[in-house]
Amino acid sequence: MRENQHDIEIDGITPEVSGRAIDPAERYERGLALKKAGLYKAAIEQFQAAACDPALALKAHANIGLCFKSVGRNDDAIAAFRQALHCSARSSRETVQILYVLGRTLESLGRIAETLEAYRWIRREDPGYRDVAGRIEQLSSRRSVPGKKSAAGDSSWVGGMFKSWQDLLKH
Repeated sequence: MRENQHDIEIDGITPEVSGRAIDPAERYERGLALKKAGLYKAAIEQFQAAACDPALALKAHANIGLCFKSVGRNDDAIAAFRQALHCSARSSRETVQILYVLGRTLESLGRIAETLEAYRWIRREDPGYRDVAGRIEQLSSRRSVPGKKSAAGDSSWVGGMFKSWQDLLKH
């Protein structure tokens, strides 16, 4: 049995430990640790495995989106955020947070119409949420002036994104 211990990877990505299957909650926790360490591909695998549990699906898909965003795979991040929005067990607060991160990702890609749709949903749910009103105004005016580029704070996107999810994604 000692020999088998050397087969277990330190980052905990093997599907079984000591002959037992790893449950979704443990996979989710491992995903969080891997994401924190910057091991996004391995974290995504763990979150995907955790997403099979309906109680963890929303947070798992949201974290998959954050991991994809961190490695520059914005289209995959958008798909993951949308998948999180399709999870049935979510609060209004969680919906707003997911829509905000989705909106910021869409905005970074210049997909103005989709961004405005996400931000307007947020405004209906929580009119004072973060900087949504200002973003709607800025994007609406940009949309009406062809060729005008925005100086939106993309440099603070990651910081704002993680602050938005900090409370939601803690266990």
